[in-house]
Amino acid sequence: MFGDEALAAFELDFFDAGSRRRLPLGLGWRTRFETVEPVRPFRWAKGGRGFAGWYFSATMRDHVGYESWLERDRLILLDRDPQVTGIASQPFWLHWYDGTRNRRHAPDYFVRLADGRSRVVDVRAEDGMDEETHEAFAATERACRAVGWEFEWARRPEPVFMANVRWLARYRRTRCRRPPTVVERLVEVFREPKGLWEGAELVGDRLQVLPVLFHLLWSGVLGTDLVGGLMESDSLVWVEKGQRWAG
Repeated sequence: MFGDEALAAFELDFFDAGSRRRLPLGLGWRTRFETVEPVRPFRWAKGGRGFAGWYFSATMRDHVGYESWLERDRLILLDRDPQVTGIASQPFWLHWYDGTRNRRHAPDYFVRLADGRSRVVDVRAEDGMDEETHEAFAATERACRAVGWEFEWARRPEPVFMANVRWLARYRRTRCRRPPTVVERLVEVFREPKGLWEGAELVGDRLQVLPVLFHLLWSGVLGTDLVGGLMESDSLVWVEKGQRWAG
């Protein structure tokens, strides 16, 4: 009926305009899953290993849920990625029969990219994987391939890089790019690479300038080494090639 066997073998169970729907993959995959509500509530289990919460996404201009610190970190990285235009957490249940029993799995994130591509992201550290999770990820990847979606198993990020990006995420909101005169001056000053504080002091009072500077590092207008060590006052900062500030 659907050409590829997987289009009928899998079903998508999701919320659409407040109503619960369950459709074969071949009929449901065109849904704009980056706009759907989570298919299940986030769990706060007393004494549990998970830590659920809500992260304000600058990309979505809304809160997006997570169920662990690792999911939160991936959400921050997605939010900073300029190619990402939409993010939804727990977007659907994927149902299938594995030959022995009925199975279901709710991926952690559905992501829409600027060129229209779709990506399903599951987040799990390698040492947290068991056989059942491997099977669920493999089934999810097969379903994604059938409809032309990308599938990503997101593992634990490099710790120094992630610590730096977490810091920059504090300055992700658009209010941190004001006033525009400070933005313009910072871009001018760092056209020649120089130390973070040195450049900030050339612009003005650090209390006013640093939040703007960190926002420009978050947004990729300015660059620095986020991998070699934690950011310091003398970290070298530069204007990224091809970046122009649009205000």
